[in-house]
Amino acid sequence: MDWHLYIFSLLAGILGANGVPHFVKGVSGEKHMTPFGRPSSAVVNVIWGWLNFAVAALLIYWGHVHQHLLRALACVAVGALIISILLAVVSSNHPEFNKTVKKN
Repeated sequence: MDWHLYIFSLLAGILGANGVPHFVKGVSGEKHMTPFGRPSSAVVNVIWGWLNFAVAALLIYWGHVHQHLLRALACVAVGALIISILLAVVSSNHPEFNKTVKKN
């Protein structure tokens, strides 16, 4: 078995999906949480999101996904789902996000 295909694809899905909110918030000019501080500037978020995308692309390249494309895509999808659920839970419970949302 090509274990690196599964691990690299799973990590690529995690990093790719994690990059989306940072990149979107950054290009929208909004602050967002990053590992560098809470909340980080829009520019830091664009860079952090882009780095997530770049590392995800490198992992896909290093994982040789072309050899087992369907398995790799399934692992990318599972990784993206895992981090998306985790981000949804963390974001819904984080005070930085809750203070910007209007409650009726």
